Amino acid sequence: MTERANQRLALKLAGVAVGMFGFGYALVPLYEVVCEYTGLGGRTGIVTAAEAAALDVNRGREVVVEFDTNINGTLPWSFTSLQRRITVHPGQVTEVYFVAENTSDRSVVGQAVPSVAPAKAAPYFNKTECFCFTQQTLAAGERRKMPVRFVVGADLPPGVNTVTLSYTFFEAPGAVAEIAPAARDNQGS
Repeated sequence: MTERANQRLALKLAGVAVGMFGFGYALVPLYEVVCEYTGLGGRTGIVTAAEAAALDVNRGREVVVEFDTNINGTLPWSFTSLQRRITVHPGQVTEVYFVAENTSDRSVVGQAVPSVAPAKAAPYFNKTECFCFTQQTLAAGERRKMPVRFVVGADLPPGVNTVTLSYTFFEAPGAVAEIAPAARDNQGS
């Protein structure tokens, strides 16, 4: 009797282990689907400049876009937006600027992770240009002004009147900071 109970328990535990492995394996695709649907992890749309320029502007509606900037605790940078909020018309291509400064004495590579709130606005928030598309390398003491060009889709749900675009900069793990030739030449002066 005890041997049979032990076999059932071992079988159940093996099933749990297989289930956990399967869940872990499926977690990445599930996360991608959730991010795509909710806008978590910055899953906004990306459109070409030509596609954005061809959109109809809804001059009868205004949407406030707020900007939030954050730095992961280990990244020795300061980071801010030049504007805290702006008012746009859906379909209008808009450009705003952010400023990052490396406050350390070494070159550092950073990666910005965007997100949009409320989540239901994310599919309607489309970027044509963003510093978040690539890693950013800042030399020691370097300060850089970086653009974000976006358009809020005209089909943004009617109840959404404010959209928050948030960026958090992290130090890129394993990235090797390469200084651009002009920055390298200026370091010696």
